[in-house]
Amino acid sequence: MKTILRVLLTALAVVILAKVLPGVSVEGYGPAIIVAVVIALLRFFVKPILVVLTLPITIITLGLFLLFINAFIIKLADVIVPGFNVDSIWWALLFSLLLSILQSIFHSVLDKKKK
Repeated sequence: MKTILRVLLTALAVVILAKVLPGVSVEGYGPAIIVAVVIALLRFFVKPILVVLTLPITIITLGLFLLFINAFIIKLADVIVPGFNVDSIWWALLFSLLLSILQSIFHSVLDKKKK
């Protein structure tokens, strides 16, 4: 139940960011939910592989390269999910940063409600 609620909150964050950012668009709530699921799956399966493969550059940049890995995952979701569009890697980078912030806020509110 908690996982479903987290996915729905991520979908809400995707919709909010698509309304705010001009370089990001989503065609509705259905594609937003699919984007949330795809991003979660990509972060679970693809991100660890990318982190290991890019470990030297991540160490050299003191971890800042992880931001570009997250942006790459967003662009990959753009390719996979019809109805979700991110214009460039820079919009994906900004979207990724703001999505992480919104997810943190939403999940902290969710955890406070449980206590």
